[in-house]
Amino acid sequence: MDGINVWAVLCAALAAFLVGGLWYAPPVFGRTWQREAGLTDEQLRARNPAVVFGVSFLLSLLAAAVFALFLGPRPTPGFAIGAGLAAGFAWVAASFGINYLFERRSLRLFAINGGYHTLQFALYGAALGFIH
Repeated sequence: MDGINVWAVLCAALAAFLVGGLWYAPPVFGRTWQREAGLTDEQLRARNPAVVFGVSFLLSLLAAAVFALFLGPRPTPGFAIGAGLAAGFAWVAASFGINYLFERRSLRLFAINGGYHTLQFALYGAALGFIH
């Protein structure tokens, strides 16, 4: 991680984690996501929220750190955000799309999850591009 700004990585992970909390909140896409994913309220409550959110943040931190390695030290904001949009949409969302087609999942679920991950990587890029 030579030359990678650890604070930028932490900010990137935190920003994406917080936006994810809003994205999947019931007033935004949460209820639609829950219905399309086929999850009941009981299933969502069955897991310890501290574990779910804690591990989710650690995974966001891992993704942000590896994306920082991919971008290299001191990327320009335009390049970093563009690369984030491309990675989120063309790598993550497209990969979800392949699975969702075979799993016969809905276009709505694809749009919610793929949209979040496109935004997630754009946020990573913004933090990594602006915080030096």
